[in-house]
Amino acid sequence: MSPHIVKKRFSCEVCGLDVADKSTMKRHMRTHTGEKPFSCEVCDSEFADKSTLTSHIRTHTGEKPFDCQVCGSAFSEKSTLTIHMRTHTGEKPYSCEVCGSSFAARSYLKYHMTTHTGEKRFSCEICGCSFADKSTLKRHMQTHTGEKPYPCEVCGSAFSDKSTLKIHSRRHSGEKPYSCDVCNLSFSARSYLKHHMTKHSGKKPFSCETCTLSFSDERSLKIHMQNHNGEKRFSCEVCSSAFRLKSNLKRHLKTHTGEKPYSCKVCDSAFSELSTLKIHIRTHTGEKPFCCELCDASFSQSSYLKDHLKTHSGEKPFSCQICGSSFSVKSNLKRHIRTHTGEKPFSCKICGLEFSQKSNLNKHMCTHIGLKRFSCQVCGSAFLDKANLKRHISTHSGMKPCSCEVCGSTFTRKTYLKYHMTKHTGEQPFPCDVCGATFLKKSDLNIHIGTHT
Repeated sequence: MSPHIVKKRFSCEVCGLDVADKSTMKRHMRTHTGEKPFSCEVCDSEFADKSTLTSHIRTHTGEKPFDCQVCGSAFSEKSTLTIHMRTHTGEKPYSCEVCGSSFAARSYLKYHMTTHTGEKRFSCEICGCSFADKSTLKRHMQTHTGEKPYPCEVCGSAFSDKSTLKIHSRRHSGEKPYSCDVCNLSFSARSYLKHHMTKHSGKKPFSCETCTLSFSDERSLKIHMQNHNGEKRFSCEVCSSAFRLKSNLKRHLKTHTGEKPYSCKVCDSAFSELSTLKIHIRTHTGEKPFCCELCDASFSQSSYLKDHLKTHSGEKPFSCQICGSSFSVKSNLKRHIRTHTGEKPFSCKICGLEFSQKSNLNKHMCTHIGLKRFSCQVCGSAFLDKANLKRHISTHSGMKPCSCEVCGSTFTRKTYLKYHMTKHTGEQPFPCDVCGATFLKKSDLNIHIGTHT
């Protein structure tokens, strides 16, 4: 019977790691000594082993010898191809023992674990911010240096890292390689798909310790936390306005430069943001993809739907400190305050008339060009805006949807009901600042004020 051959093991005197051969131990020791004997002749970067140098050199030559046979993507390293193949197979062999999440690469799991431990070993020497991994710190440093070495060949926009440029390029190509298995929506980035999937799962693992609100991702929680601490780290060098998010500062800067790179092919209107152009296009197509499940009303923007839902819940979180009126939307409160201040920031360039709301200015402009876009299908009458048409249609239908809870009288418009209610309450909401007299209608107050002048 032949004797067993016992292979010699090599143990690290620093950390106790056992390896099979002397050359592996030699490479391992460099992780403790920091020795990097292999240098790149192009950029002088240094590496602990030759294979890493070989992979690095391909970033200069552009060589990508490892091809994906499924989608044709090419990679500079075989290990990167192996990880990429898992996007096709769905294989995620690395699991988190804390929450059960699975990942395609060990590095992804390692980074994920920091969300549980809170460990952030890499600190910025300039502002003190800490990060879970070195690559994120490296990207962060570019916010201080302003370095953006990756330009878009289509529109000239520049980016601090190659992956962001790749995602940006898909805006031009229309490529959306990441699809939702539930609703078939497609996305240009894996992170967008991941965020979208939380809408189906309802999972919100990141909670605010201040107000108990929960979020589907750590970034959203981080942004939310700035509401509590009031932190606005990004300042405009032109007007000193400050913002919580860098993206908001970037949008704001376009108000100074006047840059509007996104044009509408229908009416030639130009916009500073692609998202604003997409919303604008719906004014031509009539598309209203955001539907209310309570009354079937539909809207062109999700924010409009969000505001609309408050009409069902009765929620009015924004109050006027002058008269106590409450509003469901902050912009409505802002417009209301102008009734107290008399501010009219929107002027007609043709006749000089001033308006407190931009929508009223837009309606007014139609009087100059004679445009009446909204027609009654019963009698053919045309109107400047949809609200006037809606009120007019009630004269044909006889419908009076606004009822008085006191006497049962019905009215075609809410404003008529509001005026009628003052007969029951005796309220006269318009006081004279000179003599204190009160009036039922603002027009009566205006006439009265003339007696003082």
